[in-house]
Amino acid sequence: MTIRGDNSIRVLLVDDQELFRRGVKMVLSADETLELAEVDDGDKALELVAENPFDVVLLDVRMPGRSGVEVCAAIKEISPTTGIIMLTASDDESDLYESIRSGASGYLLKDGSTYEQVAEAVRLVASGQSLISPSMATKLLDEFVHMSKSPTPATNLTPRELGVLRHVARGLSNREIAEELFISENTVKNHIRNILEKLQMKSRMEAAMFAVRSKLVDDVL
Repeated sequence: MTIRGDNSIRVLLVDDQELFRRGVKMVLSADETLELAEVDDGDKALELVAENPFDVVLLDVRMPGRSGVEVCAAIKEISPTTGIIMLTASDDESDLYESIRSGASGYLLKDGSTYEQVAEAVRLVASGQSLISPSMATKLLDEFVHMSKSPTPATNLTPRELGVLRHVARGLSNREIAEELFISENTVKNHIRNILEKLQMKSRMEAAMFAVRSKLVDDVL
């Protein structure tokens, strides 16, 4: 991994298909704001994450050995602040839901995403946003509707944390939330960390699903 400066985004690509890794690497390596490492299985990924701080991990859902969902959950245990994008050929709804529950911040289909879109996704997730391929977003919206009809346990979130959570559910980045609430980005990050700890969740996308289910942001539906 080539170090390009303190402001660079550190990215780990985890995929067992060498040809696919080569294509992603070609595009990401051309961006001087990104520094890239790559491995071909989940065990190697966990070893690297344990030794190095990564801002974003691009992770295939289905790989030999550990599944991407298992690796996703393990990475969030090791490095809770690392953003994870599932980059996969699987359009299975269960893979989508399990990825989100395991802490993924994004879910992109290989067939529906260009390498340039993958690079943009990395920058978005590094900035604190979440994203899903359009075809999968429709399935997730259906899940939102289903969840909104289910009872939700009470929470002990503070009024400020609830305000931050509403903005997270509306898709705002950390910077945008900071501007809306007149607080610093670091304060937003601290609030989000506290929200996830209190809700016992692993990603802001899962927290957004909770907000919809709790009817905190009915206008999202």
